[in-house]
Amino acid sequence: MIKGFAAALIAALALAGGAVAQDNAHDPVLLRFAVLGDAEPKPCALFPGVEAAVVDVNALAESGRIDFVVGVGDIAHKGTGIQYENVTPALQSLTRPFYPIMGNEEHNDTVERYLEFARQWNPDITEPSYVRDPGPVVMVHASPDFGRDFNDDGIDWIVEQIAAAAPRPVFLVVHAAQAGVYPEDADKGVQNPRFQEVVGQANLAAVISGDLHMDMDRTVHSRQIGHVHYLHIPALERTKIPDETHHTPMYRVFTVLEGGEVRVDTYETGNLEPLSRHDYSFTLPQ
Repeated sequence: MIKGFAAALIAALALAGGAVAQDNAHDPVLLRFAVLGDAEPKPCALFPGVEAAVVDVNALAESGRIDFVVGVGDIAHKGTGIQYENVTPALQSLTRPFYPIMGNEEHNDTVERYLEFARQWNPDITEPSYVRDPGPVVMVHASPDFGRDFNDDGIDWIVEQIAAAAPRPVFLVVHAAQAGVYPEDADKGVQNPRFQEVVGQANLAAVISGDLHMDMDRTVHSRQIGHVHYLHIPALERTKIPDETHHTPMYRVFTVLEGGEVRVDTYETGNLEPLSRHDYSFTLPQ
């Protein structure tokens, strides 16, 4: 089913002119990557939202540019084998490298089980947390140590990676931002008070997180607190906030331009034009 829709979507993008390709007329694109949000479907281990997003991302990569794809955790509900197994064909069909982290759902089973499947999605994933240097920014992918939270060793590791990258800007990928960032569910998130040391790092540009399953049309999904930009990634299979009455699968694409501008576009699956109502942009720290 995934391959069946790809050709049609690629053709649609070409006819539309392609929002991705239009960047060539402006500042040169240094980096572009897609971010997929939570999945963990229930009650059935079916992944139509993930499958549709993969088709779209592959089409964007074919007709424009996608350098890699990021996952913010909670792929497998309760970390069950059937969820891991059922989502794997979709993630393996991505035509660009996939870089996931764990969420609280994966912590319902072992780290070893998560890594067993993560290696099937990308053989380079050998640890739950890791650092990547794709060029204009350093990416710190930090899986929670337990649930959605970090112990002090985890905080130390994140701070060390951000500090080591200085003065270059860092994008931090976590499953959950610190509690209080999103007032829509202010009590949910990282509780370790030392996370303030993380967001206090001067070269931390953005925190990219999921977890809350927020409806992009009924919440404030992107905001700046201090010098840090917080970008929520919507869930692909289930919406929870502000309620569960309406779900539209969406994903986000980050574009870093030569002048230091970062544009964050939001796409609804099945539509290869970004939704202008969810536009967000900021400038990397100098």
